[in-house]
Amino acid sequence: MRWNAFRAAVTALALTALTPAALTSAAQAAEEDKLVLYTSQPSGQMEDVLALFKEKHPEIEVEMFRSGTTEVLNKLQAEVAAGAPQADVLLIADSVAMTALKNQGLLQPYKGADVSLLPEGQYDAEKYFFGTKLITTGIIYNTAAGVPKPESWMDLLAPEAKDQVIMPSPLYSGAAVIHVGTMVNDPQFGWDYFEKLAANGAVAGKGNGSVRDAVARGEKAYGVIIEYMAFDQKAKGSPVDFVFPKEGVTAINQPVAILKTAKNVKAAQAFIDFQLSKDAAEQSVKQAYFPIMKGVTPPAGYPSMDDLKIIEADSRTLLDSTDDTKKRFAEIYGG
Repeated sequence: MRWNAFRAAVTALALTALTPAALTSAAQAAEEDKLVLYTSQPSGQMEDVLALFKEKHPEIEVEMFRSGTTEVLNKLQAEVAAGAPQADVLLIADSVAMTALKNQGLLQPYKGADVSLLPEGQYDAEKYFFGTKLITTGIIYNTAAGVPKPESWMDLLAPEAKDQVIMPSPLYSGAAVIHVGTMVNDPQFGWDYFEKLAANGAVAGKGNGSVRDAVARGEKAYGVIIEYMAFDQKAKGSPVDFVFPKEGVTAINQPVAILKTAKNVKAAQAFIDFQLSKDAAEQSVKQAYFPIMKGVTPPAGYPSMDDLKIIEADSRTLLDSTDDTKKRFAEIYGG
């Protein structure tokens, strides 16, 4: 799915499906003992997440669609085009997409959400969406490959990294959209960095899973990846480790939001409350995520939140440049 096509589709929905009559009908059809969730979080993790949610809300039946961020948005786009979006809640690894959905009038605010334990800037100021965890992108490397341990993003340009680097493509991964967009808008990197990577033989896979598998199997020595996938693979016994580069990492906060067309609003609000609870934050740590919530300790081996250096990016800039980022990346690495 191309982002401009998605925006055109959601615009059409904003003008048609979201009429007052449609919203009234949706509200009348509410089934508060059911929740339809669309998510990009891995299936195994979501099974545990929903099991914990079910403990707290045994009365709510959850129907889940799970795929990568792009495929989740593809499905939503198809439903939008038909004027019949099915999801009540979105939990996706793409704050840029959430911002676009908000701007198109496709989300509804949840003013009653308790954000007292969230750092400022990690939720929408008008409470249309909320960060649930911090996911950073750094470098995975194969410890059995006989290559130097990387310390910097620039180490991927070294002769030892020639033909040994793989990264996720922003054409498939929401986290990669933000990673590439952040890097190219930072003066110390820019498109020049990605052109040099390509000249050094770096390739683009699809999502972060393709990077993890290539490095774990020894097909590539280095990869650009979200941290929990690397640590999870290491815990399974693969000869891999993860590095937080000295210049900093890029980050997403896996936002959760309620669609304006949600049929099960109270159930959706209950899921938001759960996602913003300390129990959910502590569960995310067990799943190797940085907790976004104040007062929750990160997983073993992770730097403290005070020591974590994040390469900052303006969400408005990222949103406005998404199409250009994907196009330019495809020109360099192929689509």
